[in-house]
Amino acid sequence: MRIEGARTEDGRVFAVPSGETTGPVRGIEVSTFWADPERALADWDALAEDLSADNEPAVPIPDAAKVVCVGLNYAAHVAEGRYAHQTEQEYPTLFSRWTSTLGVSGSSVEVPPGEEGLDWEGEIIAWVGRPLRHATPEEAAEAVIGYSVFNDITARRAQRATSQWTIGKNLDGSGTTGPIVLRSEVGDPSEGWDLVTRVNGDEVQRGNTVQFIHGIGEILAYVSQFTELRPGDALATGTPSGVGIARNPVWLLKDGDTVTVEVSHLGTIETHVSGGPR
Repeated sequence: MRIEGARTEDGRVFAVPSGETTGPVRGIEVSTFWADPERALADWDALAEDLSADNEPAVPIPDAAKVVCVGLNYAAHVAEGRYAHQTEQEYPTLFSRWTSTLGVSGSSVEVPPGEEGLDWEGEIIAWVGRPLRHATPEEAAEAVIGYSVFNDITARRAQRATSQWTIGKNLDGSGTTGPIVLRSEVGDPSEGWDLVTRVNGDEVQRGNTVQFIHGIGEILAYVSQFTELRPGDALATGTPSGVGIARNPVWLLKDGDTVTVEVSHLGTIETHVSGGPR
């Protein structure tokens, strides 16, 4: 099963089977789904509610969820940027996103004032399905319930304005997120999944998850030493080389551009860019 989100007229978001976000459908409210996702999946028919036809696609994530993001998690991406000197990383480089910045495939992101354009970062999200506190990497890896394709679209000027990346990583609608694909159905990225990003049909990134510097279980276990991770929290696992800011000349997304990210077993997402310099 692939899980998407549907927002009803009253603003509630439901987890629904992929492809059924509009029209008459049955879904489980996000807060109920993430309270115990394994039970929700097992007892779907008993817990699901009938929804009306007037729904909007949404990311099925709790408002209070943590979106933990990893930077510099592919060696080739480290080497292409201003952090090339950080060849040895004992700990993952982490930052966070706000849930309100996530959007569904097919949505648009606007170039904000002061930016010449936006940059692409094709990634994978791992979704936490069980509480994690002081976990081992093995326990953390087993707690992942599924994965999504992700595009960590970035405003580079804002990102580089200070030593903290937060504002450049939190544009409205800039975190395009695909359906949740269950780990029980697709296995684990450590098996080696291809990731390909394209801009207007041209390939700009190609990587494989065996190139992770820090594995998913390792990262989640590290975070869990400091703060409890709960079902519905998400980990964005980093992008391979090929970002626009590292090119000569620099290549940034402009009004009318379309970005796709494709990952083995998970599918493809699409983001449209609007506004900014013409």
